[in-house]
Amino acid sequence: MFYIVGLGNPGEEYENTRHNVGRMAVLRLQKDLDFPDFETDKKSKSLISKGKIKKESLTLILPETFMNKSGKALSYFIKPKLKNSKKGLENLVIVYDDIDLALGDIKISYNKGVGGHKGLASVVKAVRTREFIRLRIGTSPITASGKIKKPKGEDKVIDFILGKFKPKEQDILKKIFKKSSQAVQIILTEGRAKTMNMFN
Repeated sequence: MFYIVGLGNPGEEYENTRHNVGRMAVLRLQKDLDFPDFETDKKSKSLISKGKIKKESLTLILPETFMNKSGKALSYFIKPKLKNSKKGLENLVIVYDDIDLALGDIKISYNKGVGGHKGLASVVKAVRTREFIRLRIGTSPITASGKIKKPKGEDKVIDFILGKFKPKEQDILKKIFKKSSQAVQIILTEGRAKTMNMFN
């Protein structure tokens, strides 16, 4: 069983915000895979959709907790599988926003730090390991010279990540979500290493 988790904040006021690109990407994945509509799972406090890719069973998860509590939803699915295992969670993919990457870029990594991302920190605390796959989606604009232009200072960072995407960024988002959907599907069918070589 694979678990694909889209991090974000629930509720209409957070739709189309930069902090919700992980959630938005998994919603796109669900459509691409033609999986059933997401349904509320009260035990895990999340929305879930289940299906298969070839022989691989797959659960898509959208935590219905706020970002900094994302791990609470995830621990319902993952903790029981960790009790007797010292292996990493190769079957767990966390999709989330990253202001250290330019809008339009994605990066796949494994067993890395949290980079100050509170949602990811909550996941690490819940599953008690950093050994899982991350799919990071860039949200920062770039300058004319191609440098990443990210906000500085805690207040500005919060305003930025909770801000909505501009209309001119929507076309870029569509391309990002197509790319992230393809990347997840290749992780499932051909493995992490090959996917990293293709997309990083």
